[in-house]
Amino acid sequence: MSDVEIRDVVIAGGGYVGLSTAVAVAHAAPHLKLTLVDAAPADALSKDERASAIAAAAGRMLDQMGIWNGLLDHAQPINEMIVTDSRTNDPVRPVFLTFGTGGKDVEEGEPFAHMIPNKALVGALRERAETLGIEMLHGETVAEFETEDPATLVTLGSGRTLRTRLLVAADGVRSGLRQQAGIRTVNWQYGQMGIVTTVTHERPHNGRAEEHFLPGGPFATLPLKPDADKGNRSSLVWTEPDGNAKRLMAADDFTFELELEKRFGHKLGEISLAGPRKAFPLGLTLARDFIRPRFALVGDAAHGIHPIAGQGLNLGFKDAAALAQVIVETDRLGLDIGSVTALERYERWRRFDTVQMGVVTDVLNRLFSNDIGPLRMLRTVGLGIVDRLPQLKSAFIDQAAGRSDSSPALLNGEAI
Repeated sequence: MSDVEIRDVVIAGGGYVGLSTAVAVAHAAPHLKLTLVDAAPADALSKDERASAIAAAAGRMLDQMGIWNGLLDHAQPINEMIVTDSRTNDPVRPVFLTFGTGGKDVEEGEPFAHMIPNKALVGALRERAETLGIEMLHGETVAEFETEDPATLVTLGSGRTLRTRLLVAADGVRSGLRQQAGIRTVNWQYGQMGIVTTVTHERPHNGRAEEHFLPGGPFATLPLKPDADKGNRSSLVWTEPDGNAKRLMAADDFTFELELEKRFGHKLGEISLAGPRKAFPLGLTLARDFIRPRFALVGDAAHGIHPIAGQGLNLGFKDAAALAQVIVETDRLGLDIGSVTALERYERWRRFDTVQMGVVTDVLNRLFSNDIGPLRMLRTVGLGIVDRLPQLKSAFIDQAAGRSDSSPALLNGEAI
């Protein structure tokens, strides 16, 4: 066993959630030895042309980790969001719900979210991880693991063996480590696909996001920071039934832009594609358990939800903040960071919120992705009520911003 390398935490998965978990722990407890195992090549995520909505609470977390200021040059604040419910060919799309009108902020000077290019975000996280001395093994995988007492033996694809007090699975919605750990899931498919792309448009968006509930599924336009060469830009998250989505993905750019224009409208002038199109199947996946002895799930490995509320990545940041706090505070007490007792605190903290968001997104998608008359009337009345009740509307804004009294310290802008 002389060739076995000792670690405190091994994280499998070098996406945003795996990286943020590693950085949060290392920032607060630099003496802990961390290794991040990432199956993707070092430059894989740097080629991602998409952007993500980062809620205000996640922004506070990134700020605490020393990352946020470097991202502001790339960030576009979302100062306002409007919600409509209509058919694709309706000449007028009445606005039923607005958030942020008149400069409504989470806190003074703080929008409820920012749009940030994915490659800028992952670049900042990786740079911070390197500064903190986190070992990152790009192109490497966790082949298998065996839980022992008082540690877990992790075998990498290259044959290296690590002995760690805690293994964290951040390896995505189809997590192989979750399966190896024997954790079952609740899951189903919606028969829909999410199409993601970037467009340019003539007129400025003024920081306004829009979500149009159409019979095929929600169509969201999210503002991006103007580009010096391409001008005004927005990111699209476009939901369609599987058959329509495959047809659109197979169409040439001209046909795709015609279909896009029907949904986007002419409010921002002429539009055109400014990035590649990508599509992915949509479903709900919820892990029945988030932990095993010396093992924890974070991010999509624990939960995959519909993008209708734009909260998937932000749920992952909440996981990272909660698990990092549990690890660091347990270590400060001189206790075992991989024990079931410690990890149960993380599971209690995150499971209810995750299940709640999964149920909410599931109900919203089923309620809005149709053209049934009585449901349309119910939606119209419901959206109007929310728009006219300040307290209820504030609750929706708090949810979009990721703010909660029970949030981990990092999400409240506090150090662990």
